Amino acid sequence: MSTPFEKPQIIAHVQRSLNYTVFDSKWIPCSAKFVCLGNYARGTGVMQIYEVEHGEVKLIKEIEKAKPIKCGTFGASSLQQRHIATGDFDGNLNIWNLEMPDVSVYSVKAHKEIVNSIDGVGGLGIGDGAPEIVTGSRDGTVKVWDPRQKDSPVANMEPGEGEAKRDCWTVAFGHAFNDQDRCVCAGYDNGDIKLFDLRNMSLRWETNIKNGVCHVEFDRKDINMNKLVATSLEGKFHVFDMRTQHPTKGFDSVSEKAHKSTIWQVRHLPQNRDIFMTAGGAGNLHLWKYEYPAQRSKKDSDEVDMGVAGTVTLLQNVTLSTQPIASLDWSPDKQGLCVCSAFDQSVRVLIVTKLNRV
Repeated sequence: MSTPFEKPQIIAHVQRSLNYTVFDSKWIPCSAKFVCLGNYARGTGVMQIYEVEHGEVKLIKEIEKAKPIKCGTFGASSLQQRHIATGDFDGNLNIWNLEMPDVSVYSVKAHKEIVNSIDGVGGLGIGDGAPEIVTGSRDGTVKVWDPRQKDSPVANMEPGEGEAKRDCWTVAFGHAFNDQDRCVCAGYDNGDIKLFDLRNMSLRWETNIKNGVCHVEFDRKDINMNKLVATSLEGKFHVFDMRTQHPTKGFDSVSEKAHKSTIWQVRHLPQNRDIFMTAGGAGNLHLWKYEYPAQRSKKDSDEVDMGVAGTVTLLQNVTLSTQPIASLDWSPDKQGLCVCSAFDQSVRVLIVTKLNRV
């Protein structure tokens, strides 16, 4: 048991007001810089680069774009290039060189409607295999792109014949632990969670958590699937143990009613996959730790293996804003450093202490 004084503290290090709505914020790998993505009131997109210096954030660059930008990822880029891929309100996927961000280095009309979510793998030294980007859209489709190939996706997951089109709110890569294997998880507005196996181009598993799925994230992309967290519109999150899939029951899970309102995001600590932060609609952050059970699988009555989920413990929570915290990103380089943005038109750099004592 941790003694009270060992509890991690979530400290608001610096706050910066913005003159636009910010939807996503991401650390630029191997730097003390982060990028904010959003839209101006006049309906155009904005990309800002900030640097953390001597306890302040300094604006380095601001670029206006034709369309509002919803989401971004560095996941498919090399550490040398550190290009950011973005999805916008018009369904476009663009890749930008932040050194020369006026013109995209890759651009494709990815979807008919807004790109709600984006993730990348195969870059930054994370995950084996090709650099790939996955996009999820209001048009109901989930598409995987290899930026080395031009206009068409390498995979397109769309509703089947007679299936209703659902708004895809969130996508995430996982299981990229060798050159062949890779999965995409997608969450939808009706509570559906679907796991697509890209190696076999098949739907591997699906479930429904009875409420809109705001965010999904694997605890690590570059390992054999271990855990998946899904957050929902009603303030509950689910942790699925992804090591053992039962033929009929699927993956075992534990759920927690964590926030009084929507949980917009979940982010695992890069340096410890069993610690994660959830960001809520009431402007709060909750820090959690996952504890594994004594045995991760057991036999059912037919002697078939089924998974056993663990438990979650709340380590700390803090309220930062009266508005929803829409994005959160841990620094991949400095443990405990994170950036978050909220709909109060501000971005905050936070420091979470004592994480190595948890």
